[in-house]
Amino acid sequence: MRFRDGTRVTEAVRREAGAVARAARAAGAGPGRERDLVVQSLKAAGAALLAWLVADRWLGDPMALMAPWVALVLVQATVYGSLRQAAQQWSAICAGTLLASGAQAVTGDTLGALALSLPALMLLANWPRFGDQGVYAATTAVFTLASGAVSASAVGHRVGQAALGAVIGVAVNALVLPPVHLRDVRENLVALARETGEALDAVAGGLREGEWDAATAARWSQASARLERRREGLRSARGWSRESLRLTSGPLRALHRIPLDVPPESEDGRWGRVTGHVAALTRTLAVAADGDRTPAPPEAAALRTYARLLELLGHTCRAEAERLRGAATDRREKPTELEELRHRLHDSMRDHAARGAAHTAVLGTLLLQAENLWAELLPAAREADRGPR
Repeated sequence: MRFRDGTRVTEAVRREAGAVARAARAAGAGPGRERDLVVQSLKAAGAALLAWLVADRWLGDPMALMAPWVALVLVQATVYGSLRQAAQQWSAICAGTLLASGAQAVTGDTLGALALSLPALMLLANWPRFGDQGVYAATTAVFTLASGAVSASAVGHRVGQAALGAVIGVAVNALVLPPVHLRDVRENLVALARETGEALDAVAGGLREGEWDAATAARWSQASARLERRREGLRSARGWSRESLRLTSGPLRALHRIPLDVPPESEDGRWGRVTGHVAALTRTLAVAADGDRTPAPPEAAALRTYARLLELLGHTCRAEAERLRGAATDRREKPTELEELRHRLHDSMRDHAARGAAHTAVLGTLLLQAENLWAELLPAAREADRGPR
């Protein structure tokens, strides 16, 4: 048991070391999420150092520690986020300092002041107006009472240094390479399109071989769940991108730091629908693979035809990923084979209908999801199908 635990620890350390090495190589290779994290980390450290120099060396303030502490945590992922949290944190620090000093004046004892102020401050920390900065009210009270500096002068110094740190933190984040998260939107969209194609390829490979069971269907369902997580990542990245442009859009455009060809939000909705159809498709296959369920899998020939249809749709997903990435691709669709496969599957539907509803239900549902994918991935073909009005 000890040997096994040691092996697990070694493997975990090796995986983490590998992840760190890959991140370091990515940061050095070119622009990307890893390099953005390095820049933000260095900016936070620089803001803290600058705040310490201003507060301690230039102003000689006895409460100089407050300035770098506040500046360090206010270099946030967006300029707007830094400004919002600066107001929340400074308000929390003021509340903690004033309440702790007042409690000390009333009780004349550090323990009594803590007992009097901390419960109220922890309740105040849950006030939505403070966001996630409310806990700084209680921590500031602890620092205030532990240092023994609770005079009016000390309160003024502490609040003033908190304000100085907030100004420096926000200024560094806004003026030194302000963070922009539009790249994250593109990366998540490209990954979502590529992984959707991979999921369709995996299903197509299993159906073509004709040997798939509940375990195989479960793996397909897991791949579909990963697509949903990627979609959540895209939704988060889109929110960050919108916030990163608040208050900074004009200057960033003047500096040409905003790529004007960022995929529109309509792409998010389109790929959300695509992943929903893939999820419905894998659920249908999982039901068909369950021997305790009534629906039965289609015959092998129909499954092979369906597999080829999914393979072509997967290829389209990968081509879309290249387009979203900005690569030059030939986007002219050639729906001839897809149309032929659709007609063959419709013919199979009629053959299955003669055998009973159990066989028809699965093939009909699978065909419906393929039609839905067709409509989302091949809009030009869809418009051609409608014909002139």
